[in-house]
Amino acid sequence: MGSRTLDLDIDLLRTFVTVVETRSFTRAADLLGRTQPAVSLQVRRLETQLGSPLIDRTGRSVAVTTEGAALLPQARRLLRLNDEIVSTLGEGDLEGEVRFGAPEDIATQHLPRILGAFARSHPRIRLSVTCDFTANLLDQMSRGMLDLALIKREPVGPEVGASVWREPLVWVAQDASLGAQSPLPLIVAPAPDIYRKRALAALQTAGIAFRPAFTSPSLAGQMAALRAGLGVSVLPAAMIPRDLVAVGAPLPPLPDSEIALVIAGGAGGPTGLLAQEVLRALERGPRHAERPAGFPTGL
Repeated sequence: MGSRTLDLDIDLLRTFVTVVETRSFTRAADLLGRTQPAVSLQVRRLETQLGSPLIDRTGRSVAVTTEGAALLPQARRLLRLNDEIVSTLGEGDLEGEVRFGAPEDIATQHLPRILGAFARSHPRIRLSVTCDFTANLLDQMSRGMLDLALIKREPVGPEVGASVWREPLVWVAQDASLGAQSPLPLIVAPAPDIYRKRALAALQTAGIAFRPAFTSPSLAGQMAALRAGLGVSVLPAAMIPRDLVAVGAPLPPLPDSEIALVIAGGAGGPTGLLAQEVLRALERGPRHAERPAGFPTGL
């Protein structure tokens, strides 16, 4: 008689993947609507089932072992197949509403494909998307107006949300010579935009004089001003269109952009499901997300 086939527990696999994607047992517990000890116990049960350590617990941060790294892509495939089956066959598909917030540049460049696929897979879940500055999104979350948000945060200091990706910020202009003008003509969003804050802080620290040349809360408005040659602005490196250029010295370097996913405390159900989809789609950064025509893919 052959050996008994081991049936993996989908719930344990989902917990393992969520821990890896959030890089935290605590944040995974928030997403899954469980306690941190319960999440830790589930990962240990999966390790016992497979007879291999999956999470390296010796360091301060979550890291996967060699066995865990090998399991991760297979676990994701099983979860996707499970969710597709449940969605296709299921009258029992989740229903409700998820109120999602994101800054305009992130929402327009990285979310349409993800939210479109989620809406098709879960037609009973209503999506409501709000575009605003990070400070305003966090305020709306604190007042119970949003369930989930992608935000821009400082890469150092107290952590807010689960880190999704980091990438360099760069000065951008229609012509690099604009970076040598004094005072520097700046194209920025109004306060409390975090890129505005970083641009002003970097210029003040470097002792570079500047003047507001164009201020707009709209990314489309800022891009139009850049293309008209009105000044210099700040963008993530991966978002520089082919008809604009990065500007170096004498302008000072800028700290990295870091994007995090914030979820309302203890939220599960539709909100937790969308949070996992967003993390899974964006965890390696926007270079791996679908990009509109005209945007570079190799930066």
